[in-house]
Amino acid sequence: MKTIFINGLSGKMGKTINNLILDDADFEIVKTISDSDVVIDFSRPESTISLVQEAKEHKKPLIIGTTGFTDIELKQIEEASNEIPIMLSFNMSKGIFYFKKNIKQFLKDNSDSMKCLISETHHTQKVDAPSGTAIELKKFIELNNNEKYISSIEIESKRILDVFGIHEVTFFNDNNHISFKHEALSRKIFADGAISIAKSMIGIPPGMYTTQDFFR
Repeated sequence: MKTIFINGLSGKMGKTINNLILDDADFEIVKTISDSDVVIDFSRPESTISLVQEAKEHKKPLIIGTTGFTDIELKQIEEASNEIPIMLSFNMSKGIFYFKKNIKQFLKDNSDSMKCLISETHHTQKVDAPSGTAIELKKFIELNNNEKYISSIEIESKRILDVFGIHEVTFFNDNNHISFKHEALSRKIFADGAISIAKSMIGIPPGMYTTQDFFR
């Protein structure tokens, strides 16, 4: 049985992951990083940065689902990946992975000049806006906009009561509106993704990883 340390255990995502691992025969939760085989982090940026340093000291693979980092903090995480394996993703659900695959295929096939709107909706307690997933989607579209048919990309954010997460990407011009949508109905999909990735992180080389390295 492998051991796992959860940073942010008192938070909603931490509790969800904890409850799932209690029923998982492959993992045992431990209270210190030094006793763990792998570390999962869903906390706040300042806590994550401290955790990165500790993970480096103990040479532990690290999965980061925290959002709201500054560019400087992201650089620190990237530098740490030279010494330990780090998987950074603002959305670890398999649904978002397939969502992005469909968008990538559209960008490959599209030959019309269009604009893009990314709309994200979350619960009112979410601190950062736009969401990390929306920012990640914008970068993903920019990266795959090889023919430059998408002339602009805007993000709009909404906060509504207890919405776990809705992301909609719309490509549009005067003739068409083409939309892709993903809606999370519970936190379990993010926790399932993180735990699945954790099982593959143990023993891999240092480096910066994404969900694309683990989901197919």
